[in-house]
Amino acid sequence: MTVWFITGASRGLGLELVRAALAHGDRVVAAVRDPRAFTGTLPETAGNLLVLPLDVTDEEQARTAAARAAEHFGRIDVLVNNAGYGVVGAIEETSGAEVRALFETNVFGLLNVTRAVLPFLRAQRSGHVINIGSVGGFAQGAGSGIYGASKFALEGITEALNAEVAALGIKVTVVEPGQIRTDFFDPSSLRPAAHTIDDYAETAGARRTDFARTNHRQPGDPVKAARAVVALAHTAEPPLRLPLGSDSVARIEAKLAHVTGELAAWRHVALSTDHDAPSTHHDAPSTDHDAAEARA
Repeated sequence: MTVWFITGASRGLGLELVRAALAHGDRVVAAVRDPRAFTGTLPETAGNLLVLPLDVTDEEQARTAAARAAEHFGRIDVLVNNAGYGVVGAIEETSGAEVRALFETNVFGLLNVTRAVLPFLRAQRSGHVINIGSVGGFAQGAGSGIYGASKFALEGITEALNAEVAALGIKVTVVEPGQIRTDFFDPSSLRPAAHTIDDYAETAGARRTDFARTNHRQPGDPVKAARAVVALAHTAEPPLRLPLGSDSVARIEAKLAHVTGELAAWRHVALSTDHDAPSTHHDAPSTDHDAAEARA
């Protein structure tokens, strides 16, 4: 029976993951900021659910939660780093405090929990770390660059971690959802930058309007997304990246095509900056006769 440790489990995709894993017959540790606020209709748990308090920005609390989870269920098999939120606004509009707070949760919080859980996975020589990223961590546009930067960081962390722990029997995947119909576009999860600048009204401002208009009408189904992640965790050879949603696939394909075209156009410049190759021409070595003639 697989044991899950899911952060940000009180609502949205996190809560759907709890439901899907329990429905699969697995055991789940639902890590939430406030266990009293943990709600939702869950399948019959039969003791398979443990709810623990966890603010991912608190490294000591992350270590405590991981230890309690391992003690309660005897192991941890799947870590899902799902906790996070967004900021919408142009780069210039987003203050340093807003950026730091976002990274504290989305990046440093993820690292806190990952460091807390990895010792248990290493001891088992098995496990799967699943980082819930975003297609916004692969391709970005106006208005969500800071949020996207945090998800780009997850892409790099996932790649490096995979290279470091694969030989230890641990798998690593970053999931790249498109727009999923949860409350993520509500102001509680997608926070507007406090400052706005009129010059960005048609770029970042338009993106804010688009998010508000799309809220609760996103194309992605969170129940299907959660089931896909559960299936991923039970796959013998999972991918390093898993896009979710037709909008995610379309954005990834568009960026790959753009990067391929740009690389072709600028390849000659890219290749021109290496040091020149050392010359392979060498004068023939002089013989003793040549040396004698030279001395004469």
